[in-house]
Amino acid sequence: MLSFDFLILISGLGLAALSVYLFTSAIFTNNADAEALAWASGDEPAKSKNALINLSRPLIHNFTLQHARKIKSESYRSKVRKKILTAGLSEEINEDEFIGLQILWGIMFPIGFTIFNFALQMDFPYFVAIGISGVGFLFPHLYCGLSKGKRYTDVVCDLPFFIDLMALSTEAGLDFMGSLQRIVDKADNSVLADELQLVLKDIKLGSSRREALTRLSDRLDIPEITSFVAVVRDAEETGASIAQVLKDQSIQMRLERFVRAEKAGAKASQAMLIPMMFLVLPSVFIMVFAPVVLNFFYGGQ
Repeated sequence: MLSFDFLILISGLGLAALSVYLFTSAIFTNNADAEALAWASGDEPAKSKNALINLSRPLIHNFTLQHARKIKSESYRSKVRKKILTAGLSEEINEDEFIGLQILWGIMFPIGFTIFNFALQMDFPYFVAIGISGVGFLFPHLYCGLSKGKRYTDVVCDLPFFIDLMALSTEAGLDFMGSLQRIVDKADNSVLADELQLVLKDIKLGSSRREALTRLSDRLDIPEITSFVAVVRDAEETGASIAQVLKDQSIQMRLERFVRAEKAGAKASQAMLIPMMFLVLPSVFIMVFAPVVLNFFYGGQ
């Protein structure tokens, strides 16, 4: 009867052979799904900033993509599309690839763990591989969540300054579109500027200002942006002065940022209590009272 270790060894060799096959097939063969995977903005998706996704893409296209397309749940696919959109990854990955990543990593992560567990003799229970499989399945969601969090931080930091610049531009005589273009021209390496560039592009392609701003709100899914878009749309409908509206919105944004800073400071002071109680204060007591105690016990000797 074959031992379990021998089966693990055979599995490892099989995976090595599979890796060689996939590497050569990715280089020397044409992808039959290329047309189906074409993006609206081009024939190929943009290269992802995540190296693991780029390395996994040939595996997805050759093996898991066909299975991902069999998942027809519109509610789940809608959530995936929303997650990709708000993470700013629409040009890097589509919903089929996202689900394909889940399937691929849900299989490969536990296999890799099992091989390393055997090769390095780490002696972890093999049922831990089930948990590793869950991590692999959820990893695309985690990556999208991290990307969305980074975008949120960048946008919230830039928004008050951008609104100030828009208010000054409109007071100087520019219209709303001109103020947006001025921001896009002046800003570098800014998530918000890139999104405003898409707003301008949508308007130039025939969308109304209301529709373009609504898409901006949907792409970012940030409360501050949603509030800003609502205020601008209301001003447009009522005929209010856009310059005054932007100035008021800028003041409101700065107040909200000040409140967030106060809350962050309060949380930081609370978080400092634990290391102070268990690390700093005991160290102080030891430094102060240790000489006294030692002198009491050994001073007479």
